[in-house]
Amino acid sequence: MKKLFFGTMLFAFVIAVPIPTKAEVDVNISIGLPPPIVFVAPPELIVLPETYVYVSPDIDVDLFFWNGWWWRPWEGRWYRSRNYDRGWGYYTYAPGFYFDVDPGWRGYYRDRNWYGHQWNYQRIPHHQVQQNWKGWEQKRYWEKQQTWGVQGYQPRPQHQRQELRQQRQQQYQQRPEVQKHQQQRQQQPRQPQVRQPGQQPQERVQKLENQEQSPQVRQPRQRPQEGVQRPERQEQGPQVRKPKQQPQEKVQQQRRQEQRSKAQQPQRSKPKGKSETEEEEKEDRR
Repeated sequence: MKKLFFGTMLFAFVIAVPIPTKAEVDVNISIGLPPPIVFVAPPELIVLPETYVYVSPDIDVDLFFWNGWWWRPWEGRWYRSRNYDRGWGYYTYAPGFYFDVDPGWRGYYRDRNWYGHQWNYQRIPHHQVQQNWKGWEQKRYWEKQQTWGVQGYQPRPQHQRQELRQQRQQQYQQRPEVQKHQQQRQQQPRQPQVRQPGQQPQERVQKLENQEQSPQVRQPRQRPQEGVQRPERQEQGPQVRKPKQQPQEKVQQQRRQEQRSKAQQPQRSKPKGKSETEEEEKEDRR
């Protein structure tokens, strides 16, 4: 019974207390790198007509230079690097320039013929291509000055070039090695993301951080609307101002001052009447 009790307590403790886990679980299948290419000397390149894609004609595998990168296909996958002999990394899709490349360019190179026209291609050291590829493309160097090295060169219409791109893309998708690689990618499980306990989603955390960082802008106080107050004043009617009443103490003080001023004034002598004069004369006679 004691063992069962302690086992139950341990199980409950494991469920209640979260165990730290990794934020992400890597379930990717490792993709191998292509075998290295052995060069006797640094490769020389040629530019393919109607493109600014440079190829190395002296090796048996396809090696392209385009947009500042070296590209090579292998077993239905694509790899690219900044160097022609090392540093290859897996690239998810086929690069867009590849569908502008004519699959028969090696035969045209061998025969020095490009669609029935003599092709006087120029071999270029790889370091010159790496240094000048951007300026040549911006100035349209190969088509303006040397017409791609093709005598009597005539550019193809745009709609014809689009049709050729679509046909080459369809043919590329039908290759067995490409289809096998696509099936492997579809069957490959996606990377599940395991959230750590107690963590909020990243979007919510970013919103909270933005709210804390953003300054609070005070809105100006809204003044009362005059249109609302006017009808209230009209309903109340005009207010009649009443005369101010003076306090009682002030009135009494004024009265006292008036009485004092009257008392201080000298009394005027009244004229004597007849009765008074007669009585005075009688007294004098006596």
